[in-house]
Amino acid sequence: MRWLFLSLIFPCMASAEDWPEFRGPTHQGQSAATGLPVEWSPTVRKNILWKVPLQGIGWSSPVVIGDRIYLTTAVPVGGDEKPDAERSLRALCLQTVDGKVIWDVEIFHQGKDAPSVHKKNSHASPTPVYNDGKIYVHFGHQGSACLNAMDGSVAWKTQSLAYKPVHGNGGSPVIEGDLFIYSADAEANPAVIALDKNTGAQRWKFDRVSDAKNKFSFSTPLVIEVNGQRQLISAGSGVVNALDPQTGNEIWKARYDQGYSVVPRPLYAHGMIYLSTGYNKPVALAIRADGQGDVTDTHMVWKIEKLVPHNPSMVVVGDEIYFVADNGVLTCADAKTGQIHYQERCTGPISASILAADGRLYLQDEKGLGVVVQPGKTFRILAKNDLAERSLASYAVVEDDFLIRTEGHLWRIGQKIGL
Repeated sequence: MRWLFLSLIFPCMASAEDWPEFRGPTHQGQSAATGLPVEWSPTVRKNILWKVPLQGIGWSSPVVIGDRIYLTTAVPVGGDEKPDAERSLRALCLQTVDGKVIWDVEIFHQGKDAPSVHKKNSHASPTPVYNDGKIYVHFGHQGSACLNAMDGSVAWKTQSLAYKPVHGNGGSPVIEGDLFIYSADAEANPAVIALDKNTGAQRWKFDRVSDAKNKFSFSTPLVIEVNGQRQLISAGSGVVNALDPQTGNEIWKARYDQGYSVVPRPLYAHGMIYLSTGYNKPVALAIRADGQGDVTDTHMVWKIEKLVPHNPSMVVVGDEIYFVADNGVLTCADAKTGQIHYQERCTGPISASILAADGRLYLQDEKGLGVVVQPGKTFRILAKNDLAERSLASYAVVEDDFLIRTEGHLWRIGQKIGL
């Protein structure tokens, strides 16, 4: 009876906005959904539609297609939680209506000799990407795979492009045309790699060159179009490269001093790329995207050097850009000029990316606190909502609700009758 009731209040809506990859359908943390909740609480069961346990640990964000949710996770073999435990690297599919598992498939078996991960990372951090009936999963240096979205059967998988990581995997893949593309910024010989999305065979490899002492990074590429030309924007240590996504040939690059371990996904708005340069002291940069060759000295529009994120991706709403430093201070600045409107304490320590939806900004900190902010040049918090469970994954949107992944659970948050 419970499933029947839920199916009535959560009908499968073919016209609903899907959430096919990291940061959603716009690739930039924006949603067209309306009616999203402002307040939720597990203690008084306010707007908590369901909560289901998840095996293992993974900080990949949910992907939503129709009435299905897709995730990855790393499950310790035999329940051994030690850092050097063997792990089953898995993909799973759940129902949006109640979180019930439809299928759960092992993709790779990770041995005890696998490289260790950072305490804020996991062995299943890259978010899957959906395309044309297939779910593509990526475990960084451990390999990639393509699955049939309906039943989880494996179409192809490959571990032929292994590399030596630092702190584990991180950046998510993208699909462009018939290519599956990801950044492989390893300890040495960093690269951007494209595979045939139908076979898993390598199509091209771009060798990233920079003066950065530390070569490793974890950023997710962004595909944009400038004056009719497609560009793959990939931020790495010491440099951001714009590539022809079909060939891997470089269109332009911009260098930045000493940046490494770059995590945030770049943004594109107002004709500019926005990015954070990474550790040790991140700088926010705005770079015009219409250049050729080395544009370091010609296309940098502005920079902000204070309270810039190491991990959370930014978001642009209208003429304003918003970003939150890892210590929880939120910045609102003019996206065209870089003029700062405010920098205010908003959350606790945070790694998840900002979501802009339904006329609001949503932030989720590492302790599980969700903070809702009114966009605009004046700082205004609308609500604080505590799930009281560690959370590093970014939001996903399903119909007019949220999916929030915490350390042990997946939650559906919405303005319907709490269950």
